[in-house]
Amino acid sequence: MIKHIIGTTVLGMLLLDSIPGNAAAAESAPRGRDSLIFDTNKFTVKTLTVGRQTVTYRAYEGIVYVANPVDPNYECLNFYAPVEYYEGKSVGGYTAETAPIFFPNSVGGYMPGRPGTPDGFAGPGGPPPGGPGGPGGLADPHGPGGPPPSRNSSPSAIAVALAKGLVVAAPGARGRTLQDQSGHYTGKAPACIVDLKAAVRYLRHNDKIMPGDAEKIISNGTSAGGALSALVGATGNSPDYEPYLKAIGAADERDDIFAASCYCPITDLDNADIAYEWLFNGINTYANWGRQGTMTPEQINVSDQLKPLFPAYLNGLGLKKADGTALSLDADGSGPFKDYVKSLVIASAQKALAGGKDLSGLTWLTLNDGTVTDMDFGQFIVYATRKKSAPAFDSLDDNAPEVNLFGTATINNQHFTQFSKDHSTDHSLAEAAIVKMMNPMNYIGTQGVTTAPHWRIRHGTVDRDTSLAIPVILATKLQNRGFNVDFAMPWGVGHSGDYDLSELFAWINQICC
Repeated sequence: MIKHIIGTTVLGMLLLDSIPGNAAAAESAPRGRDSLIFDTNKFTVKTLTVGRQTVTYRAYEGIVYVANPVDPNYECLNFYAPVEYYEGKSVGGYTAETAPIFFPNSVGGYMPGRPGTPDGFAGPGGPPPGGPGGPGGLADPHGPGGPPPSRNSSPSAIAVALAKGLVVAAPGARGRTLQDQSGHYTGKAPACIVDLKAAVRYLRHNDKIMPGDAEKIISNGTSAGGALSALVGATGNSPDYEPYLKAIGAADERDDIFAASCYCPITDLDNADIAYEWLFNGINTYANWGRQGTMTPEQINVSDQLKPLFPAYLNGLGLKKADGTALSLDADGSGPFKDYVKSLVIASAQKALAGGKDLSGLTWLTLNDGTVTDMDFGQFIVYATRKKSAPAFDSLDDNAPEVNLFGTATINNQHFTQFSKDHSTDHSLAEAAIVKMMNPMNYIGTQGVTTAPHWRIRHGTVDRDTSLAIPVILATKLQNRGFNVDFAMPWGVGHSGDYDLSELFAWINQICC
């Protein structure tokens, strides 16, 4: 199929040049189904430099992707494509018809996320693998003061994608703190995932007039954005979301995607507390970006109650290694699954050692003739230390973003686990159907759902924002269901994303060619 994109007028290069894309969309976006037609003329031509490569591209920004937006400042996307695709040329072996569509979201902490730009958002910051810090190139698990560092001078994922010949559709999405003029909350769950699905539907709706292959959409995100990338990948075409999509006027199209890239996904939220205490129970001090403390006796008691709940959940998943070995846990939390998580950390250490990292200062590692032969997993967890007090996600007060995520239009915070509801007196419990829609584990490979065939999941060995068990469970369930999964725990990496763009785009090229 030859896309009808070559004949667009150059007049569009001057339109909206001095108007911020999102503001223009909010002020002028038409209402009704005609707003779902991509306007091929409203673009500017821009350039950027990636290394020694100059990239010239068309920028279509602030495109509202639903007919009835709740908040057009967020329910919009930026679309970028190399100019070569409007000249009948190729970039990196791709053409206007074959180029994959890179679909990066900018969500962090389930907050509202605006559409990304080539010279702006590049994902939450963090040290690169083997960066400065503790022994063996480990990032300091106690962290510096202040928030995670912002993007450095390295090119953003969007910029690199354009240089590699991908087209980019960077969606915005509503988040948990948004309110309308009447004070009602407009971005509580499941708004964020509904918006991303609507953006996918917009791309399919306009596939014939936009460069890029809408059957090769590849999502990308970090932290909560990584969880949303997993949700987009896992829940394709599920009827659970249909009423919400209809309400905002999403296109009547499919919303499954080709692949999902997930950096440190904060996911499986309704089981994240028990997974966290399975890993960190007995470590009663915490360190969170320079703020250190000790859990109260009440919090320690909560940790003691949560830890023994995890084996039953894990065993109920029926996970297996590639050789068929059951990944189970005993009642005390030990067993093959724990050994498997340990083996993944050892494999990461071995890769770092082979790459020249000096690991001799890490007394909890056993090294023998250039090989990591064993590790004291308990001491490794003590080194990494906990970041959050118990419960880590469904907190008994209001200080966890996930409690805020599960509020309603009129209630700011709600619990989403029965445990926290039972141990708190001041909050209601979110609807089970809403909690279900925020967990990709409920949808992977299920009947009536089209799960993405390709996955790339990264979670650093010293990332303490969620339990190491969570990404392992996600990757293993996908593998067990027959999906193509590239999973790794990069050595010494904390809570961060987009730190290995060369490897990310090599993977994309591999699955698309």
